[in-house]
Amino acid sequence: MKRVRYIFLIVLWCYSQTGYAQQEANINTEIDKSKILIGEPLKLTIAVSYPEKNTFVFAFPDSIPHFEILEKPIVDTIHENGLISLKSIYRLTSFDSGHWVIPSFKLTREISSDTIPVDIVFSDFDPSQDYHDIKDILDVKPVSKKKWLWYIIAGLLVAALLAYYFLRTRKIVPSSKENVVVNPYEEAMKKLEQLRQVSAPAKTVHSKLTDIFRMYIFRKKGIHSLQKTTDDIVLQLKGQGLKQEQFEKLSQALRLSDFVKFAKYNPSKEDNDLCFDTIKNAIKMIEQSSIKEILPNKVD
Repeated sequence: MKRVRYIFLIVLWCYSQTGYAQQEANINTEIDKSKILIGEPLKLTIAVSYPEKNTFVFAFPDSIPHFEILEKPIVDTIHENGLISLKSIYRLTSFDSGHWVIPSFKLTREISSDTIPVDIVFSDFDPSQDYHDIKDILDVKPVSKKKWLWYIIAGLLVAALLAYYFLRTRKIVPSSKENVVVNPYEEAMKKLEQLRQVSAPAKTVHSKLTDIFRMYIFRKKGIHSLQKTTDDIVLQLKGQGLKQEQFEKLSQALRLSDFVKFAKYNPSKEDNDLCFDTIKNAIKMIEQSSIKEILPNKVD
C-alpha cells in the first residue's frame, strides 16, 4: 500500500508542475480600437511572460499584413518573482479599407495569442454639405508701421490716372474679338494630353487629373462637382452612360487620387497610368452617351 501511495504522490506532483509551467507561460494581444478610419492611428499591445528557467525566444513582429507601423516600438522587460515579462506597444495605421485580422503570434507550438479583427472604413459624409478642399499654409507677413503712407501714395496715383483718363477725349474702339466657345470634351482631352507630357510629383499629377474630370462633368452635365466629395460625385455619376465595370473603375481611380493627395500615398507608375487611362476613357464614354441622346438615330 505504501508503494502505491508513493507512486500516486509522484504522479500528482509531476502533473501539478507541468500544469504550473504551462500556466505561467503566456502571450496576450489587445488593441484600443476595433474600427478605425483610413489613416487613423491604432494601438496594439503585445505582452509575453514566462519563467526565467525556461529558454523561450519570442521575436516581436516588424511588419503586419494590411497595416503600417508608424514608429519603432520599444520593448519593456521586467524580472519579478521568477518571471520574465515582455511588453511592446505598436502604433499602427492602414490605408486598405475592409475587414482585416491581426494574426496570431506564437510563443511556443502550444502557446499563441488570439487573432484580432479590425474594420478599416471611410469617414461618413453628408451629401447636403459643401466640400472644402485642404488648402496650403499661407505665410502672414508683419504689417509695417508706415504701411498707411503707401496707401496714401497709391490713392493719389490712382486719382491722377483717373483724372487723366476722363479728361482725355478719346474715342473708344469696340473690340472686334468674339467670344470663342470651347468644347468641354476637346478642352479635357487637350489638358489630359498636356498633363501626360509633364513630369511632376504624383500629388500634383493626381490633383490636376481629378480637376480636369470635375471641370468636364460640370460643364458637360451641369453636375456641381467642384466643391463636392469624391463619394458625392460618384453617386451623381450613376446613369450617365457608364457601364457598371467602367463605373467601378472610375470610382476606384478617383479614390486613389484622394489617397495620393490627402493621405500621402505613393502610387506606382502602373497605378498612375491606370488611373489616367480610366478617367480618360470615362470622359469618352460620357461624351458618346451625350451624343447619342442628341442624335439617337445617327450614332451607332
